[in-house]
Order: sequence, then structure tokens, then C-alpha cells
Amino acid sequence: MFDLKVLIFLTPPLLLALTVHEFSHGLAAYMLGDPTPKLAGRLSLNPLKHLDPLGTIALFITQAIGWAKPVPINPMNFKNPWRDMAIVSVAGPLSNLVLAFIFGFFFNIFDSLKIIIGSLEISAPLALMCYLGVKINIGLGVFNLLPIPPLDGSKILVKFLPPSLRADYLKFELIGFLVIILLAVTGLLSVIIYPVISTLSNIVFTLTKVF
Repeated sequence: MFDLKVLIFLTPPLLLALTVHEFSHGLAAYMLGDPTPKLAGRLSLNPLKHLDPLGTIALFITQAIGWAKPVPINPMNFKNPWRDMAIVSVAGPLSNLVLAFIFGFFFNIFDSLKIIIGSLEISAPLALMCYLGVKINIGLGVFNLLPIPPLDGSKILVKFLPPSLRADYLKFELIGFLVIILLAVTGLLSVIIYPVISTLSNIVFTLTKVF
């Protein structure tokens, strides 16, 4: 059921999750010697630089499955292309995990305290936004770590494959995208990742509990 309140409080953490995810990819690539993300204007925390309309809508609807515009990267600029691509790929999901812990920390604060400005209690809305922030970031990180091309997990996994299989594996990006759509439409994707998201979210809420 459509809930305008949830939609309103979902928007800031969702935009932040997508933006930081792609920015982290670009920053990691730049630090490893590839100027392509900077030249493309993607070393930015401006959400408009990174949002993919379809991927953003998907993330709004599912609160777990979504994507942004991929940051352009040229592996030929890396000293160790396969290793460095794996590092760049893990940077996005890792940034979402860090954001999840930050949101979890503030969720526990706002959930425990009653903060009133004027006649308005703002702690409950802020707690809701932070709760959604944890779920969104864990969901985005878990989804992107699936080892299905073109998701980040495939570019991490490929580093550990025999060299003779690496290029062929990454050629299946189009098929991989169709597999993701098929899994989503049949509900199998939810069956696979939602239990993981729920478990990791509970861990984050527990580890960030300060009161």
C-alpha cells in the first residue's frame, strides 16, 4: 500500500545511498590511477550526476533492489587491472555498509530520545528516516554483491577465477541483466536477498545501540 510518509522519509537516505555508492566507485578508481571518473564529472556528491531513472524507481519500490548510472572506468589505467577492478567494485557496497552503521547509530539515538522543537516532536520522523536508511543501504549493498554480471559482485568474483575464464565471464553482462529481471519478476530474488538484508539490518541495529 502506498504510504506518502514513508516515501517522503525514504527519499533522503535513498539518494544518499545511490550517490555515495557511485562516488565511492569513482574515488577508488581515481586513487588507483584512473582519471576517467573525474574527467566524466562523477567525483561528485550531487545525486543528479549519478541517478538512473529506472534503477532509482526500482529502489523506491523494493527498498532493496536498485542501481545508479555506472561510473565510467578504464582498467587500462590501473597497475594491476583485475585486482584494482575488484577493489573499485567492493568500494560501492562497502560505502553502503558504512552508511548503514551511521544511520543505525542515529536511529538508536532518535528512537530512545524525545526531541521536541517548538510543539513538534521530531525524533520519531528522524528515527523512521534512519531506519529506512539502514534498510536501503544494506539492501543496495547486498544486491550489488550478487555475483551476476554486471553487478559489483561479478567484478569481485572475476579476480579469483582462472585467467582464462575472466574475460568470457564478464561477457555475460546482457544475459546477467536478463537473469536479474527474471529473478525479480518470479520473486526468487526477494527470497534470496531479503533474509540476508533482514539479518544484517538486525546486526547493525544491535551493534549501534548506544542506550
